[in-house]
Amino acid sequence: MTGGGAVGSGGTVAFGGDVATYYAAYRRGYPEALLDRVGAALGLSAVDGTVLDLGCGTGQLALPMAHRARAVIGMDPEPAMLRLAAEAGARQGLANVTWVLGADRDVPALGALLDGPRPLAATVIGTALHWMRPAELFPVLRALTRPGGGVAVLSGGAPLWLHGTDWSRALRAFLEDHFGRELRATCGTDDADLARYRREFADAGFASATLLEHAYEDLLTFDRLVGGLWSAFPPDALPAPGDRPAFAARLRAALPPGDRFAEPVRVTALVATVGPAER
Repeated sequence: MTGGGAVGSGGTVAFGGDVATYYAAYRRGYPEALLDRVGAALGLSAVDGTVLDLGCGTGQLALPMAHRARAVIGMDPEPAMLRLAAEAGARQGLANVTWVLGADRDVPALGALLDGPRPLAATVIGTALHWMRPAELFPVLRALTRPGGGVAVLSGGAPLWLHGTDWSRALRAFLEDHFGRELRATCGTDDADLARYRREFADAGFASATLLEHAYEDLLTFDRLVGGLWSAFPPDALPAPGDRPAFAARLRAALPPGDRFAEPVRVTALVATVGPAER
């Protein structure tokens, strides 16, 4: 489903309650082939190094990274997200992931708890950087990252309502009518966002920033479309349980006919590295 962000929100949102449940059930993960390329670019090894997944949500990135690093720290400011991520990790039998309550502003304190002057092999951030302050965060991460490691900012694709397909335009019109405002935020997924992140990496002193991409088409059922949409609602805007069938019926009537919705997905990973000679 959608790359991320909160539909109808104009500010910071806590993704708790039923929204977290929809997030765990409907937010898709990242292609394994792209994660392999990210791991190689960051010099990761299953027997060496600690990876921080900052803004980990319900574990869509932290859990697969656990197979590519010695240890993973999943960090998120929402307790409900962490609980569901921990449950998913337990179902997979993963013993090398630690879940920590915190946001980007808490990274310096986390670094003080870890061993060594540059304790992180890498940090990954999956469609969550638009909630953070990159200009302040990136220098902190660079100082905590070992030579040859780095930071990868991943996007799982544009929001559902910002594609160029007929059904996506209809969805956007429906949502803008529902919320009474235009929906323009790209949630850190477009080329302008990536260019800004690249500049902020350079300003923070990273040695290089490389863009990795993976494109494919996903066929969404209506249930997946609605569940993914609700995972992006602010909790106070999510329809009450008894009102959700009527909301879904109105949305179904607003969309073009058909039982599948083809979503063009462009997954990106902007990988910034720390120079191998840095000490």
